[in-house]
Amino acid sequence: MLGRDVMLAAGNAGHDVVGFGHTELDVTDAAAVDSKLDAEGPDVVINCAAWTDVDGAEEAEVDAMAVNGTGAGNIAAAAAAVEASVVYVSSDYVFDGAKGAPYVESDQPAPLSAYGRTKLAGEEASAAANPRHFIVRSSWLFGIGGGNFVETMLRLAADHGEVLVVRDQVGSPTYTWHLAHGVVRLVEGLEHGIHHMAAAGSCSWYEFAREIFEQAQVECKVLSGTTDMLGRPAPRPAYSALASQHEHAIGLPPWQDGLAGYLGQREGGTQ
Repeated sequence: MLGRDVMLAAGNAGHDVVGFGHTELDVTDAAAVDSKLDAEGPDVVINCAAWTDVDGAEEAEVDAMAVNGTGAGNIAAAAAAVEASVVYVSSDYVFDGAKGAPYVESDQPAPLSAYGRTKLAGEEASAAANPRHFIVRSSWLFGIGGGNFVETMLRLAADHGEVLVVRDQVGSPTYTWHLAHGVVRLVEGLEHGIHHMAAAGSCSWYEFAREIFEQAQVECKVLSGTTDMLGRPAPRPAYSALASQHEHAIGLPPWQDGLAGYLGQREGGTQ
């Protein structure tokens, strides 16, 4: 989902882009990663590979760690070996949500879930293996080419006419097309380190669902519940909106604009 948009955004910005899906390059295979990057000789490597099944990671943390943690280290080390910088896309779920205000780059991570622990491990592995690293934390991604919350809501509306959505988790839903452009702008500079890059504004999943149906002009009854009511395997932060403390931070459009862009794109519009 993100990888597709990064390739398009980088190509549109005039960069020569080569991309590999997980069937073409297994990030957990260090030798394969070394060989591929040695052959390509890139200037920048953007790691969009990820285990994204938050609940599934609770039962398969070793497998999630292989991709999100060890795999990230493999990519960063291979990039360093060819003198390339590396981008690791991380998550708001590295935080515990107890702050009650948007998290900035200097806030201390404290992941609640296996997924969050593996993403934090990937940050640390990327930074340790390559001094020219960009850690990009984002939030609640949705975009063309991957399963996402917007598609889930629209499918449930069509099948059932009503949905139950949690109201006590708040974040910043981020359109991958907007994030991709932000990442490309970031790597054109030299400000290595951690960067928070998510849609402007924040909302609960319940508020996000209501906005989806309003913008899509879909009739659907939206019921609100609590995290405890839904009983999901993985604990999630109650408030994980992101903000940046960088003087020249790359800001993204509001989440409502991202949703409008996505809905237009999925209906055959342009980005």
